[in-house]
Amino acid sequence: MKLVIGYLYGDLMNIYGDTGNIIALKKRAQWRGVEVEVRNISIGDRLKAGDADLFFFGGGQNQQQELVSRDLVLSLKGKAIKSEVERGVPLLAICGGYQLLGEYYKPQKEPKLPGVNLFPIYTVASHQRMIGNIVIRPISDIRNLTSELVGFENHSGKTFLKDGAKPLGKVVKGFGNSGEDKTEGCIYKNAIGCYMHGSLLPKNPELADWLIEKALEVKYGKEVKLKSLDDSLENLAHQKAVQRFS
Repeated sequence: MKLVIGYLYGDLMNIYGDTGNIIALKKRAQWRGVEVEVRNISIGDRLKAGDADLFFFGGGQNQQQELVSRDLVLSLKGKAIKSEVERGVPLLAICGGYQLLGEYYKPQKEPKLPGVNLFPIYTVASHQRMIGNIVIRPISDIRNLTSELVGFENHSGKTFLKDGAKPLGKVVKGFGNSGEDKTEGCIYKNAIGCYMHGSLLPKNPELADWLIEKALEVKYGKEVKLKSLDDSLENLAHQKAVQRFS
């Protein structure tokens, strides 16, 4: 089997270790004998159905978000991403990428940046910096996800869930979406948006495997069960983080 990972705007949207998620996905697939290609998709590149089996979209600063927001709309990449997610293609978006896949992001002084309307959310910049380690208890139905998720957040944008939005989890430690409602992230079909840098996937291998399995299932049209790996070190790091930060 082969897995094509679409790295969205990796040259512009990549802070706080976000590329570590690409490394984790690639290695965990390769360790199972899956061939992996990472396809960088940025400004000036085209995107059509079937170009990627799994998408990753990292975080960035306001200046980069302005450029990316414009490209998502003008190049129709946003519509293509939304269409692919609708047919089940998995996606992980963090921080700025998460915000731009919502309805809009409103900076403090600049005009609204239109989003893709994939997640039923909107984000407004605040004067509060929400920074630190975060632990959440997942409440969404993600196969094989049996424990808390741990990560690192650093954002001033406050994200609000609209009616019908499904959060990824409830905050045990940290701020989450807005620092107010104790929710973190949003999940729609096989797409996940959240504020969990860190990198998220090396610390949470079950989530990485879920994304890989969903990508291969959609691509090949059959249920996929990845063979087990020796995750003793990963699980120990995860458990220590939960114990320390909860």
